[in-house]
Amino acid sequence: MDVEITPDLVAQHGLTADEYERFCGLIGRTPTLTELGIVSAMWNEHCSYKSSRIHLRTMPTTGRNVIHGPGENAGVVDIGDGLAVVFKMESHNHPSYIEPYQGATTGVGGILRDVFTMGARPIACLNAIRFGAPDHEKTRHLVSGVVAGIGGYGNAFGVPTVGGEVEFDPSYNGNPLVNAMAVGLARQDSIFLSKAEGVGRPIVYLGSKTGRDGIHGATMASASFDSEDQSERSTVQVGDPYAEKRLLEACLELMKTGAVIAIQDMGAAGLTSSAVEMGAKGNLGIRLDLDNVPCRETGMTAYEMMLSESQERMLMVLNPEHWDKARAIFEKWELESAIVGETTDDLRFRVWHNGVEEANLPIKELGDEAPVYDRPWTEPAAPPALTEADLAAPNDVGDALLALIGSANGCSRRWVWEQYDHVISGNVVGGPGGDAAVVRVGDGPTALAMTVDVSPRYCQADPFEGGKQAVAEAWRNLTAVGATPLALTDNLNFGAATNPEIMGQFVRAIHGIGEAARGLDFPVVSGNVSLYNQTDGKSILPTPAIGGVGKLDHVDVRATLAWAAGDTIFLVGGHGEHLGQSLYLDVVRGSRNGAPPPVDLALEKRHGDFVRAAIVDGIVKACHDISSGGLGTALAEMAMTSGIGARLDIPDPLHVHLFAEEQGRYVLATSDTDRLLLAAANAGIAIAPIGLVGGASLEIPGKLSLPVAALTEAHESYLPALMAQP
Repeated sequence: MDVEITPDLVAQHGLTADEYERFCGLIGRTPTLTELGIVSAMWNEHCSYKSSRIHLRTMPTTGRNVIHGPGENAGVVDIGDGLAVVFKMESHNHPSYIEPYQGATTGVGGILRDVFTMGARPIACLNAIRFGAPDHEKTRHLVSGVVAGIGGYGNAFGVPTVGGEVEFDPSYNGNPLVNAMAVGLARQDSIFLSKAEGVGRPIVYLGSKTGRDGIHGATMASASFDSEDQSERSTVQVGDPYAEKRLLEACLELMKTGAVIAIQDMGAAGLTSSAVEMGAKGNLGIRLDLDNVPCRETGMTAYEMMLSESQERMLMVLNPEHWDKARAIFEKWELESAIVGETTDDLRFRVWHNGVEEANLPIKELGDEAPVYDRPWTEPAAPPALTEADLAAPNDVGDALLALIGSANGCSRRWVWEQYDHVISGNVVGGPGGDAAVVRVGDGPTALAMTVDVSPRYCQADPFEGGKQAVAEAWRNLTAVGATPLALTDNLNFGAATNPEIMGQFVRAIHGIGEAARGLDFPVVSGNVSLYNQTDGKSILPTPAIGGVGKLDHVDVRATLAWAAGDTIFLVGGHGEHLGQSLYLDVVRGSRNGAPPPVDLALEKRHGDFVRAAIVDGIVKACHDISSGGLGTALAEMAMTSGIGARLDIPDPLHVHLFAEEQGRYVLATSDTDRLLLAAANAGIAIAPIGLVGGASLEIPGKLSLPVAALTEAHESYLPALMAQP
């Protein structure tokens, strides 16, 4: 209470001078230290979305299946039979650089809480992670810690990690990305929200004790890094998956009793954000008595308790008539619990500690009056044009294909996902390694497909087309297993919002995402914005990761990458001509020239609807979309998955047709050629046979001959060799 609020102290809390003056005007006085901490938490970029909110409003967030869109802990989508899928993706980027293991574990823990706070039982996790150059001094350390952290938390908690993506680029040297996604199932009539209701009702704390870990975590996540900042371990939370498992079971059991009126997990900004959000959404005030907060460290101040981001904690408003029943459930699951406050009718946020009122603030204005910025932005510059050297044929096309599938961004991720338990629960019928993971819904015939996708090199070259492509790629991957895409979540990772060039990337990517989401009937139901991903002024590639969820009506009616001997191979979408921003150029030519391939949304939808129908009708059992690495990589991956080669007919120029990355294309394999051709004719879709499955090699007579064993060795060896280096 006696700390002097100086300009330096204000700056340390991430507030500008103008923002501080705005806050003082709002409350009509100089704030206490605790109040300064509270507003720094509520008004930072991570919690208030002050630089992104006006642009996020342009995205489509409603649809025929959407029950709850953005604004709650996670999105909720109707999947029929009274059930809903609940899902979201969030980032834990900065903490994962400082403490890779704990940063990744608490990223997983946080996103799981977002899902089960809604009343859903988590059924799967996915992730999108990015690291620096493979030869950078910190890369192997970060890969090892992050992968171990994701696996350690998910495996112990008991949820399968079923899919994701891993890529490397020098832009992530000082700022890796760890984006975690969770998917859960709930009854539609048992969805729980964070809106407090009723005056004089108890506010209950549940979960692990509060410590000093994670203080200023949200503020740290809202700022750029400097090299010397990265030892601030106190800002990184510490996770306990076993405590989270007990918290999950206690919450789901409690929710069945009718005791829960509102519930909010204590994530970013901890007790501050959860309490303010519940009260503000319900147009109620909140009074907290911090003397009752369970603490694991002695002498904690009000400031520390309000800003702590200790994990595995929940805040809820309970029906007072059910307190004894609730307490019995908490004791059964060996969880700390306490009544730490009550709802009021005065629209004030009051915090008491040791008989002193440490904060007395207008609760609605803490959120509603947070700054909203329309940051200056510039139209992104066009990428360098393709050169003659870019377009020239390689000396050996077979060597080029081996280089692609054995490169850092084209190799197998088996080393990563084998450290995750991707089969626990018994309902995973399609795990990592395919276009999308598939998880059965309970004991029934239906299943959910899920994926995470983005191509940052596309987004760097053209953020608008890159944003479109990320959505289209997620939609296409769901389609490729036979699922009907339902909705998406996003994790928008960019550099500093105060840089007009970076803001231009962000704005144009959102425009692209919105256009694709509308064009493909694939609404945005949840998400996260992570800005200021840069170190020493060097920004990451723009990385708007898209997580998609779709539905299969019958779990046994789906496609995989595995073709069968005797199948005819068809190409949907024609041979490609576009090498700009391709993996081939990046790996073989060391070039990132040219525009990325444009996305024709109408064509994308026509091709996808045809492919999905062919799978559902049982005509096609093997399908793979064509994306990074082009047709050649898609064919190689299907051959490696099945262990069977193919004899192919690919016209010249061979390297262009193998490695071009035009969008909206698929490889299909079928034993029922006549039915597929008839279905294509009826749908007005142009498809062409390009080969027959069989043998032990990928063969293009007179042009290419690669044994499947050689492809597999190249594909599987890169990551184990990298991580085995001293």
